[in-house]
Amino acid sequence: MKNEFYFQFNVSDEQLEYASALADYSIKYHPVKDIFKDDPGGAKRQREFRLTGTLGEVVFADAYSLERPKRSFGAIDGQDYGQDFLLKLNESEMSFDVKSMGRRSNIFRQNYVLNLPKYQMIRQDVVTDYYYCVSLHKDLRNHYIASFIGYVSKEEILKGDNGILYKAGTKRVKDDGGFFILQRDTYEIDFKDITTPILNDKIKGIDGFEVKYILPPFNT
Repeated sequence: MKNEFYFQFNVSDEQLEYASALADYSIKYHPVKDIFKDDPGGAKRQREFRLTGTLGEVVFADAYSLERPKRSFGAIDGQDYGQDFLLKLNESEMSFDVKSMGRRSNIFRQNYVLNLPKYQMIRQDVVTDYYYCVSLHKDLRNHYIASFIGYVSKEEILKGDNGILYKAGTKRVKDDGGFFILQRDTYEIDFKDITTPILNDKIKGIDGFEVKYILPPFNT
């Protein structure tokens, strides 16, 4: 198991306000195909999707003392070609794409997965070295908590050393018995196979900081 722990901290009101403004801008100036166009609740889902992705980038930037994003994906001037941030790792500067997920809680199990669409990974203009998994959920006070799960190497995935590739149309069953159908060829990387997140003293001082551990699957 690669993941030794993950950590969480509270998202500030200012961080949420900043990310919300970027998400609203990106929806207003939206040049790419809208997957929520024909969904009756599409406008709400679209904003949730944009806010989750943008907020994950904002808290990531603040945690590692990097420049915050000035645009959200989808805005006409917000495309990043898969590279959100450059971060020093093992004496080398690596390119990270932050993948943010909205979940109901931050209780995670080893068989929970990070989903990565294959087409995003093999595009010629993508410059990502690593994907960094961030999860966001609301606590009982309706405040966001960010959980940093860790990161995974794109090269490792494409070489077949990590994750499993499932074809579009595959039915995937969730722990709660529900299921969904993959719309695209997608890699699934188990949380247990995601490398422990990078932790520094600054992060330890953020309000609500706590180290947590990924649990075994339900059936073990």
